[in-house]
Amino acid sequence: MPERTPATAEQQVSEPNLRVTLWRFPPGTETGWHRHEAPYVVVPVKGGTLTVEQTRDDHDATPYPIETAKSYARPAGVEHNIANDTDEEIAFVEIEML
Repeated sequence: MPERTPATAEQQVSEPNLRVTLWRFPPGTETGWHRHEAPYVVVPVKGGTLTVEQTRDDHDATPYPIETAKSYARPAGVEHNIANDTDEEIAFVEIEML
């Protein structure tokens, strides 16, 4: 697999109890490994199939389709790397309840 580059994160709101970030994933980009310290909601802006790596062992990568405007939530403590290994840009808004 070719080397990935960082996805683009544009922080749109930063309040004591809330952070909103627009993530853009051109082909071949990733978030990098991170852990969510708070629960969060993802609102897909441009759907597609992301690659979710849940352990640092690259054999544990899972394709994860997201659908435009179909939100989902995750709990605090989730550690992962999110990547776009497709040929199309994918984007979502991440809303963290701090």
